[in-house]
Amino acid sequence: MRTKFVLFMTILLLAAAFVNAQDQGQPAPPAAGSDQQAAPAPGDKHDHPAAKEKRFVATTGSDGIQHVEITGGEYYFDPNYIVVKVNVPVELSAKKAPGYVPHDIIVKAPEAGIDFEVALKKEPQVIKFTPTRVGKYEMLCGKKLLFFKSHKDRGMDGVIEVVP
Repeated sequence: MRTKFVLFMTILLLAAAFVNAQDQGQPAPPAAGSDQQAAPAPGDKHDHPAAKEKRFVATTGSDGIQHVEITGGEYYFDPNYIVVKVNVPVELSAKKAPGYVPHDIIVKAPEAGIDFEVALKKEPQVIKFTPTRVGKYEMLCGKKLLFFKSHKDRGMDGVIEVVP
């Protein structure tokens, strides 16, 4: 029994060292479009450099709904900065990029009509909300394994900006 415990702890420590080594030299996720940097939500602190902003400005379709597609992958959201209009319904179609690591998408701003936590899957999950207050709201992945960095701390965060 003691041998199994020692083996387990050794494997766990090796895995931690491997992940930490990856974190030290990990390149930023692939960027498309803008050279601007994403601004973190007010009061937000990270131990990673700001990811390149991948901005998407939603337009209202003929159905009166703002449609947005987002993909979450190896510690990134694409786009990671979404602009929507206040008091216009939004359908956010969120899916997971190929890979084994589980991810989710969370926005907790009930005061603005935006409050969801959805596990990302291969097939798109449709999230419906109507933003009721102008402002910038943090979007993040809440996953974390044991004592490793959280997905948010590894760069999987972004902003939903609600404009007039």
